[in-house]
Amino acid sequence: MKKNLKKIAFATLGCKVNLYDTEAMKELFADRGYEIVDFDDKADVYIINTCTVTNIGDKKSRQMIRRAKRANPEATVVATGCYAQVASDIIADVEGINIILGTKDRSKIVDIVENYDSMAGVLNAVSDIRRERVFEPLQIDRLKDRTRAFVKIQEGCDRYCSYCIIPYARGPVRSRLPEQVTDEVRRLAKNGFREVVLTGIHVASYGKDLKNTDLIDIVRQVNEIDGIERIRFSSMEPLAVTDKFVEEMGKMPKVCDHFPLSLQSGCDKTLKAMNRRYTSDEYAEAVERLRKIYPDLAVTTDIIVGFPNETEEDFVQSIEFAKRVGLSKIHVFPYSAKTGTPAAKMSGQIPPDVKNDRASRLIEVSNELNKKFVEKFYGREMPVLFEIRNKDGYYEGHTTNYIKVLVKTDEELKNEIKNVVIEKYCGDETAEGRLI
Repeated sequence: MKKNLKKIAFATLGCKVNLYDTEAMKELFADRGYEIVDFDDKADVYIINTCTVTNIGDKKSRQMIRRAKRANPEATVVATGCYAQVASDIIADVEGINIILGTKDRSKIVDIVENYDSMAGVLNAVSDIRRERVFEPLQIDRLKDRTRAFVKIQEGCDRYCSYCIIPYARGPVRSRLPEQVTDEVRRLAKNGFREVVLTGIHVASYGKDLKNTDLIDIVRQVNEIDGIERIRFSSMEPLAVTDKFVEEMGKMPKVCDHFPLSLQSGCDKTLKAMNRRYTSDEYAEAVERLRKIYPDLAVTTDIIVGFPNETEEDFVQSIEFAKRVGLSKIHVFPYSAKTGTPAAKMSGQIPPDVKNDRASRLIEVSNELNKKFVEKFYGREMPVLFEIRNKDGYYEGHTTNYIKVLVKTDEELKNEIKNVVIEKYCGDETAEGRLI
């Protein structure tokens, strides 16, 4: 029973890659004449792009399905994304679900929704993602109310860290063809975007499955596109930061001096238990390589606290390492045992109160490091790409090394790059400055 469905709402849980996938699906529906409405509004179709990094993500995904059906009992409710991929049987039992799609065939989602027959019950369209070898051609041409565009260049992961379910949810490494990447970036540049973030599940693996190309090659091609003035990366592992990588990045003026380098722990014992493939010394060496090229370098990272068998001494090693390396920001995550991963079965699980205490202490360290980092630039003139005017009348933007800057002005600065003198630290990773 094909229905003429026109109003559609989206909810996205999880990472930047999920956000990209959602934006691409929005464009597919918009191109077919659908009106995109807020998730709290009454819609004919609800798409929940699920996350399964933690069990909490699983729970939130199920809650969003039920919430959608309450908003409109007659709606078609679709679960896609990572949780849908690895737990389609569980989602099939959630009241209100109609279609389960997973992390494949999102490019066909409009046809799947329009051809859905509600009389046939739940449609489980999830396939074995581990057999996939080709990047699915999702793309974005426009992003509403944004100045920074995420460009997905890679899908999948083959690292199999002991705490992570993502390789099972996203499948093996698949790289997007270089011409597809550059075509999308050119379209975004024509639509006014001046900054792009090259993103993926494991960005450093780009090109591994292709011939004669790698991450350096694709960055070089994006760097040559007119209209794009800033290039950033989503999180990458330190082993990608080789001498050659740093030397080549230094030749490309559009590459920003901000690198999100994944750490997870500053303790080698914990890194080994996590099945991370580097040591803390190798991480520190990667940072030093970057600093030789980028004197104003910002390094942001993720650290998991309370991993199984992490002692107080191990945790303190992470704190000392973060200070020694001079990280500019730490995203702190209390370890969450994810069903289906080796770490969830390990002995030595840490009590929640200990994990929460360590998370609080590490957040304090992160705030101290961020303040120290921003203070280095007091009195400095720095280019800021402005993005939005906030409710207090300040215009917000970011420097190349990702300091969030507030400027009090009546000027309309959206998508403009202006020089600003940094004057003071405002807390919450933010500085205030004045226009030159």
